[in-house]
Amino acid sequence: MNRRTFTKTFTLSTLAIGVGGVPALAAKPATQFSITMDDYHWRNAVKQTAQERNQSILDTLNKHSIKAAAFVIGRNIEPQEGKDLVAAWDKAGHLIGNHTYSHRNFNAPESELNAYQEDILRAEGLLKEFPRFRKYLRFPMLKEGDTPAKRDGMRNFMSQNGYRNGHVTIDNSDWAIDQRLTARLKKDPNADLKPYRDFYLEHMWARAEYYDSLAQRVAGRPVKHTILTHFNLLNGLFLNDVIQMLKGKGWQPIDAEDAFTDSVFLAQPKVVPAGESIIWSIAKENGTIAKSLRYPAEDSVYENKRMDKLGL
Repeated sequence: MNRRTFTKTFTLSTLAIGVGGVPALAAKPATQFSITMDDYHWRNAVKQTAQERNQSILDTLNKHSIKAAAFVIGRNIEPQEGKDLVAAWDKAGHLIGNHTYSHRNFNAPESELNAYQEDILRAEGLLKEFPRFRKYLRFPMLKEGDTPAKRDGMRNFMSQNGYRNGHVTIDNSDWAIDQRLTARLKKDPNADLKPYRDFYLEHMWARAEYYDSLAQRVAGRPVKHTILTHFNLLNGLFLNDVIQMLKGKGWQPIDAEDAFTDSVFLAQPKVVPAGESIIWSIAKENGTIAKSLRYPAEDSVYENKRMDKLGL
């Protein structure tokens, strides 16, 4: 094959055939994302009741045909009201995961391995009555151990008890924005919500772009993303806007259980402190990329500075 023939053959092989047999550039596969939601704090109702917030979020997920994953703190479903709220997620077909009973920071020096494992099992005892409960554990604050002994001890415990890590790929600080929004509404129930909505959308897109780019660097391919969100007023009001924004950017929503089939979630990076986004942790193992990473990966301190400047 001469150079001219090779060039023509290669060029056509990279093209899709369009209308009338006219070559067209093949479409780039859409970036896929799923919604995962942590904590399930329902007692802090502002502007929306707990039931209104719950229904708003479930209606949004249903509107976009998304089956999400709810990582529930065990103590939040001991009261019947909390149990009933999570039961609505279970009935709608969303995955129910374990977020421990007490929501302690495993990286804290006082967090002892055996006691932490007992806290996980205590939550499981409450969660396992839901048919959609699956043994996915999400560490509170995404902290997975401040020493190799705690990190590896927990990984062994999870393996022995049939648990998988419910990792986040796209981390963010929606909870910090929600704190500002809630505080403002307590002072002024008629406060303008648009600045908080706009800041939230900008923040989420910045974090989505960052972690997607980082995933491409460390995995060498697109990954099925799990986006961190929290069961709070911010998402009761604006989760639909977040999903609409991502879809408008060409991203494709998928179910959380589908996302967790990506092999990236099987990685066990040997980093200390362990945790953060799984993408961040894999990058931390790479000496070159690690130099550019901040710690903690996401925190209120970063966003508070920006919100202060905007008067939020």
